[in-house]
Amino acid sequence: MMPGMGTFSRAARSALVVAAAGLLAAACGGSGGSAAPPASGGGGTSASGGGAPQVPTANLPVLQKIGQGEGTLNLIAWEGYLEPLWVKPFEQQSGCQVHATYAGTSDQMVTLMKNGGNGQYDMVSSSGDADLRIIYAGDAHPVNMSLIPETKDFFPAFQAPAFNTVGGVHYGVSLQWGPNVLMYSKKAFTSAPTSWSVLYDPKYKGQVTVPDNPIQIADAALYLKTHDPSLKITDPYELTQPQFQASVKLLTDQRPLIKKYWGLASQEISEFKNGDATLGAGWPYQVSALTDAKFPIGSVVPSEGATGWADSWMLAAKAPHPNCAYMWMRYISQPKVQAQQAVNYGETPDNKLACPYMNKIQAGSCALYHANAPQSYFDSISLWKTPVATCDNGQQDCVPYSEWQQAWTTQVTG
Repeated sequence: MMPGMGTFSRAARSALVVAAAGLLAAACGGSGGSAAPPASGGGGTSASGGGAPQVPTANLPVLQKIGQGEGTLNLIAWEGYLEPLWVKPFEQQSGCQVHATYAGTSDQMVTLMKNGGNGQYDMVSSSGDADLRIIYAGDAHPVNMSLIPETKDFFPAFQAPAFNTVGGVHYGVSLQWGPNVLMYSKKAFTSAPTSWSVLYDPKYKGQVTVPDNPIQIADAALYLKTHDPSLKITDPYELTQPQFQASVKLLTDQRPLIKKYWGLASQEISEFKNGDATLGAGWPYQVSALTDAKFPIGSVVPSEGATGWADSWMLAAKAPHPNCAYMWMRYISQPKVQAQQAVNYGETPDNKLACPYMNKIQAGSCALYHANAPQSYFDSISLWKTPVATCDNGQQDCVPYSEWQQAWTTQVTG
C-alpha cells in the first residue's frame, strides 16, 4: 500500500518462538464450528523444504464455517483503507463494529502484530515488505480460503502469491496493488525517459526524489539486473552479498543527486509542484494528484520494468474475533468494494470484475490504474516481498531485511 491520501508514510517498512497452541487454536476456532486442518491453495501445511525456514503457525486449525459474528473487529491498517464509504455498509450487514488502529510504516505493523496480535488485533493490511516477517515470526494464522469464494475472481497472480502464501498455506487474502513508476516533469522533459538511468545520472543533480524506504534497494537491484549482467541478479528481493553491495553502492553514489528522500506522498507532490524535483520514483496516486492539480506530470514503467507493492489482509495468530475477520475478508474481496477502495485511494484492485464499478465511480479509472492491463504489463512489475536469508532455491546466502534496513540508514541516507 502507498500513503495514497498524501498525509502519511509507507516509508521505512527468523522464525521466533511458537506461541501457545491452545490459545491460538481457541482464537480461530471461535463459534464458527469445529476446526479443520489448515486450508491451502496447494495442499501443503508448512513452509517448503530444502532448508527453508518453517512457519510456526502452519499447522494451526482453521474455521470450517463462518459462524455468528462476535460484534467487534479490530484492524491495523494504512490510513485511507477503512473509509466510511465501505466500512459502514459492512458494519450494518455483519453487526461487526470496526475499530481501527492506523500505522504509518510497515515496521509499525510488524510490531503491532507481535505475539500474534497479542489477543487484541484481528487483522492487518500489511504490504509485501512486511508479510513474510509477520508469517515467519508466527504472528499470522492460516486462512481457510474455501470460506472466501470471492477470491476465485482475483487475477491468478493474487490468488496464492508468495508474499502471503507459504508452502501452499494462506495467511491472508490479497487486496490491492500498484507499481512504483518513474515520474517526470513535462516542463523539463519533452518526451518520457525510457530508462531508470536518469535517476542515477549526475546531469540531474539536485532534481531527484525517491522514497525513504529500505525496499528501495530492490529498485537499484532491478536496474542492475539489466545493466550489469555479470551480477547475475534474478530476483531483486533475493540478493547475495555481492549483488546487495553493488545495489547499495549504486544508491550511495546516487545520494548527491537527491533533492529529498520522501516519506510522505504529499512531500513528493510538493517537490514537483515547487519545481524542486523534475524526476522521481513514486506511485499512481502522486501522478493522479498532480494531474488533478493541473501540473504537467508524466509517468512511465521504464524498459527495465519496475517494482511494485501489494497489500493483503493478514489474519492475526491470536485473532479474538475470527468470525468477524472472515466476514471482512469476504466483504473486502467483492468487486464493488474493491473498486471503491481503488478509486478512493489510487491503486489497482485484485478482483478482475472491479473495472465496471471503477468506471462508474470515476470514468476512465480502470485504465488509469491499469486494472484492465494485459498480462505483459503485470509481468513487468516485480512485487515487493520481504527479503529473507533463505533464497527460494533453499540456499542460505541471501541478505535478510535487517541488513537492508541497516544499509539504508547507515550507508545510503546516513
